[in-house]
Amino acid sequence: QVVVPEEVFFTVAAAGILENLLILIAVVRNKNLHLPMYFFICSLAISDMLGSLYKTLENIFIILCKMGYLTRRGDFEKKLDDAMDSMFILSLLGSIFSLLAIAADRYITIFYALRYHNIMTLRRALVILAIIWTFCGGSSIAIALFSYEAATVIPFTILFPLMMFFILCLYVHMFLLARSHAKKIASLPTHTAHQRTNMKGAITLTIFLGVFLCCWAPFVLHILLARFCPHNPYCACYMSIFHVNGTLIMCNAIIDPMIFAFRSPELRSTLKKMFCC
Repeated sequence: QVVVPEEVFFTVAAAGILENLLILIAVVRNKNLHLPMYFFICSLAISDMLGSLYKTLENIFIILCKMGYLTRRGDFEKKLDDAMDSMFILSLLGSIFSLLAIAADRYITIFYALRYHNIMTLRRALVILAIIWTFCGGSSIAIALFSYEAATVIPFTILFPLMMFFILCLYVHMFLLARSHAKKIASLPTHTAHQRTNMKGAITLTIFLGVFLCCWAPFVLHILLARFCPHNPYCACYMSIFHVNGTLIMCNAIIDPMIFAFRSPELRSTLKKMFCC
């Protein structure tokens, strides 16, 4: 087993939770950020926090088990394990659907700019988020309780690549149409600047998607291998880096807020004011 030092593990987890908490506080404090896009970004930040919290609690419970304070048998431990699995799945599904909501929001911003505020109202964005988290919460509980059933594992296995493929197709379609539109309106300076701003948002979200895939895909692959080929020597070799894959999830929680702050001048300004009082 490749073991990550506990000091590094908890430092990364604490940094991820703190950074995403700062993003949430900044959006709540600045009324200029009370927009659907930033609410979807807050949803992604909450998902990142849940991922870091899950790995932190899991590591704490493993340490307690090694010290003899907890046993791996009994109904309480089974419920605790189900709760931890549910939190992990909730974080994963929340991240996927938050990215999907952000992608849809950017698509509407670019191609329906004049009708954007009528299509994506603040109330509608909140309803979308309520539906997303209700679905993710129910799905995470069901998957955690029936994770031993193939009928549960297979849809969960298919959902991850399917949603990623859908988001990727949406981005490709977005960039192709944006490129075509940019050529048509190149002679209009104001529209060109507006289009450039919207494309900057699309590029930012593409970075989010790439970081998400790099950080979550190895751990999801580990879950699948542990379920379908736990005794295969090649699978066992890959599963030996379990702690590294878990640390990658928490690195995602650190990288995302940096992207938020770096790509959004308004959010960056709000964070500076918070730190400078």
